[in-house]
Amino acid sequence: MVAPHADKVRLYGHRRSRDAYAIRDFLTRSVVHFTWIEVDDDAACLRLLGLPLRDARLPVVDLPDGTRLIDPSVEAIAAHLGWIARPRLTEYDLSIYGAGPAGLSAAVYAASEGLDVVLVERETVGGQAGYSSLIENYLGFPAGVAGADLAERARQQAVKFGAELLLMRGGIRGRFEGGRLHADLTDGTRMVSRSNICATGVEWRRLGLEREDDFLGVGLYYGAGTSEAADCTGDDVVVVGGGNSAGQAVMNLSAYARRVTMVVRGSDLSSTLSDYLAQRVLRAPNVEIRLDTRVTRLDGDETLSGVRLENTRTGLAEDLAVGRMFVCIGGEPDTEWATDTPIVRDELGYLVTGPDLRGRVADGVWPLRRDPFFLETSVPGSFAVGDVRHGSVKRVASAVGEGAMAVTFVHRYLSETS
Repeated sequence: MVAPHADKVRLYGHRRSRDAYAIRDFLTRSVVHFTWIEVDDDAACLRLLGLPLRDARLPVVDLPDGTRLIDPSVEAIAAHLGWIARPRLTEYDLSIYGAGPAGLSAAVYAASEGLDVVLVERETVGGQAGYSSLIENYLGFPAGVAGADLAERARQQAVKFGAELLLMRGGIRGRFEGGRLHADLTDGTRMVSRSNICATGVEWRRLGLEREDDFLGVGLYYGAGTSEAADCTGDDVVVVGGGNSAGQAVMNLSAYARRVTMVVRGSDLSSTLSDYLAQRVLRAPNVEIRLDTRVTRLDGDETLSGVRLENTRTGLAEDLAVGRMFVCIGGEPDTEWATDTPIVRDELGYLVTGPDLRGRVADGVWPLRRDPFFLETSVPGSFAVGDVRHGSVKRVASAVGEGAMAVTFVHRYLSETS
């Protein structure tokens, strides 16, 4: 796999282009160094690309080897950078699904201990942590570390130890037969493994507002806006959410935007935000915090131009003229793939593991005489770690710890079945 620190990638596109945003977001989270060049009129398009705007088919990506991609998909860019490959083995000791902090940690520890490991990720490494502009409370980084940089270091570590990484692969279905997981992926690939770890994390929770899909990528964004912050210079923006991811987004955006409005559903910022981050948000001169408030409407033609805020305590509503809104309100577990499997989920869809299975599993569901291992699901040899797991602590350090711990139990399971 080609190292993602590719220089001289150039991206040309409209400032408010959904496709250009998707590429910027992908390159930023993949720690690809690129230059973003806005092309919004014929003169600029002719000068830069030699074509009038109507014929340029933006966005356009120029790669370091001289290849020019016209209106490419993210998958096409990843393929040209050498990041999409076929599995090397017909069967693995361990397959890991999801390359966030938990999955990357599991890959590092499993590969370093000699297991044949494959790590499958539907997008790019990092998971939701990859959207964080700065993680300041992770052990060993007193100055903080960007989520994407932390994930990239972990990726390099896993690959160094021999883990195989398959990007741009999603799972369609899985079945457990003969002590193996047989997983069908979106590209038609079938993965077979003796054990597996689910680290698929959560998907961003939606606001559930009318026209939400219309403005996605053209004014409405999920996550901390790492790729968009510099483009908000002098603008008024809104951040929705009261957790650490929202606080990080506020501080990142406040360095560029004229004004940042933080919309918090609860009545107390300190109940959901780490103290060090809450104090910084409260001290920021260009940040306004709206407690007991929710967004009730999105306005605009082709792009977002305003939002309506409603105070849930007083009922008063206000319209704000803003061109960008960043939503950081947590997520929902990505576990639909488990619907037709024996894996037990809780009422919200999180995977139930270890001692939490007691009282949730009917007699006869767990097939072994021993109790499930701590991170083991209701299927022996199948483990769950990180945000996707019922009862998990939603912190990067906890996810990394669970990923490493799961490998210990994988070894125990493999030794009893060999």
